[in-house]
Amino acid sequence: MGTPTKKVVERGVRRVARDAPGQRPSFFWTTLRGMGVTLRHFFGNVFGRRYTVTREYPEVKPDYPPRMRAQHRLMKRTDGTLRCVACMMCPTACPAHCITVVAEETTDRDEKRAQLFEIDELRCVMCGLCVEVCPVDAIRMDTGIHVAPVRQRAEAVYGAAKLAEHGTQSKVLRVGGRAALAADPDRNGEEPRYIGEGLHERP
Repeated sequence: MGTPTKKVVERGVRRVARDAPGQRPSFFWTTLRGMGVTLRHFFGNVFGRRYTVTREYPEVKPDYPPRMRAQHRLMKRTDGTLRCVACMMCPTACPAHCITVVAEETTDRDEKRAQLFEIDELRCVMCGLCVEVCPVDAIRMDTGIHVAPVRQRAEAVYGAAKLAEHGTQSKVLRVGGRAALAADPDRNGEEPRYIGEGLHERP
């Protein structure tokens, strides 16, 4: 028996034409046209600001959207105390672990308060989860203020006093309490709840 022969299949090959030596195209005119566009934009911006989109920041600031996440602030009650009940929702939800809360007991047995409340603004990623998970509207990010630059990292750790400087009375009202629950048969033993609107709007 003879050795089986291999069948060779020829495939079409595309031939690319090459310029002969000394006949390559010149890029002189292409470069000249590009320089013309550059010079047109240069003189147009120098004398007429025709093509520029540069904003003279910080003298001219852009228009921020109303829901922009900016520096935090802590909201207050009608008596001037902070609304924070130290529920630990914001430090739990924070992906950057920039919020530190230490709770302490109060005279009201139904809720606690924050003995220590700190936010490391340098670690904050401005995600807004702390605002979303807060059940009492104690923290917001609607100040419209950028976090100021600092020389030392410790200066970027804002405490409760610093965060409450821009705090105002919250629109959210607490409804209920154990006395109200006992007097209201329609609640069927529900826990005290918090209601409100405009959580992202400035009061």
